[in-house]
Amino acid sequence: MPSRRWMVLVAGLVAVAAGCTVQYGTPFLIPALLADGLTLAQAGLLAGCPVAGLLGTLLLWGVAADRWGERLVLSCGLGLGGATLLVGALTLDGPRHAMTGLAVTLVLAGAATAAVHAASGRLVLGWFDARERGRAMAVRQCAQPLGVAAAALALPPLAGLGLPAALVALGGGCLVATALVIVIVRDPERPAHGDGQRAGSPYREPTLWRIHGASSLLVVPQFVIATYSLVFLVDGLGWAPVPAGRLLALAQVGGAATRLAAGFWSDRVGSRLGPMRLLAAATGLSLLALAAASLAGWSAVALAALLASTMLAVSTNGLAFTAVAERAGSAWAGRALGVQNTAQNALAAATPPVFGVLIAALSYGGGFAVSIAFPVVAGLLVPVQDEVSGRRAGSRGPC
Repeated sequence: MPSRRWMVLVAGLVAVAAGCTVQYGTPFLIPALLADGLTLAQAGLLAGCPVAGLLGTLLLWGVAADRWGERLVLSCGLGLGGATLLVGALTLDGPRHAMTGLAVTLVLAGAATAAVHAASGRLVLGWFDARERGRAMAVRQCAQPLGVAAAALALPPLAGLGLPAALVALGGGCLVATALVIVIVRDPERPAHGDGQRAGSPYREPTLWRIHGASSLLVVPQFVIATYSLVFLVDGLGWAPVPAGRLLALAQVGGAATRLAAGFWSDRVGSRLGPMRLLAAATGLSLLALAAASLAGWSAVALAALLASTMLAVSTNGLAFTAVAERAGSAWAGRALGVQNTAQNALAAATPPVFGVLIAALSYGGGFAVSIAFPVVAGLLVPVQDEVSGRRAGSRGPC
């Protein structure tokens, strides 16, 4: 049924958005954590806890999706994540134990909700052919900025009511998404063994490794901006937390739009990696403007560059995921996307605490300046020529 794939895509979008709100929304608790007496490095460490939880389970969830299907993995992961957050909200018993309890809860919730990444990527690969796959994966990848936008709107005011209120909201979102997955999502038909599938491991060639490396490097500026944009607006530019969160929510919606535009662009030109390289260069330029304006004290320019960086830094994710899934083929897609997410989130987990220290030592402008190197190196690493050669050889992946 033609309409079924779009219903599944929307349900997958909601599922990933709920997971990403948990995994990447915690930076919006940083002002409240600072007000409770934590240092910026401690607050950054807490912000990275859900991503740290991802690292131990992403590949396992990918293997599970390859073996048992996407619907089961999505519903189990989101259900466990929602339950963990609700239990955590009930067990936070005061400021003395809040940091340790919150850290444990966020690590476990991140580990559970990691299921959304590999499973939802497999849904796109199975339900959409190559002519629509770029835009479909772009829709799916809009879930992260939309999830972060929801966190930007909801978490600053909820944090004023206490950490348990924020955890209840995050857990409730996961449980609602679980119900939607159970009702709507159906696993796509899988090709018969050997039909449209690659023979042997796709990791025998360097292409996938280079895509993993480039997309992981691009995660660093994304998480520098995501983690420290709110506190930069508050401490550096004098904004109040709630209006700053609203502004950043709008920027995240703009980030979703850039992912959609990148997906349509890649379908139109028949390339995932060419646009990825160009967008990496644009991200580096926006960060250069942000660093220069921050160091020079040009508040209006810094604000504009921050918003541009917020939107550009997330623009390449869908392209990388589509390229990985297509290169791996249906038999390896879950595992390859698990490797992709593990590599990305390893750097994502390290970024908040490392850049918290750098920003404390160098200022916000100095920290932003350091992040410029990552999209520059990533652009050089993107294997554009391998993609061109693969298309000519007819090995671009199953349709």
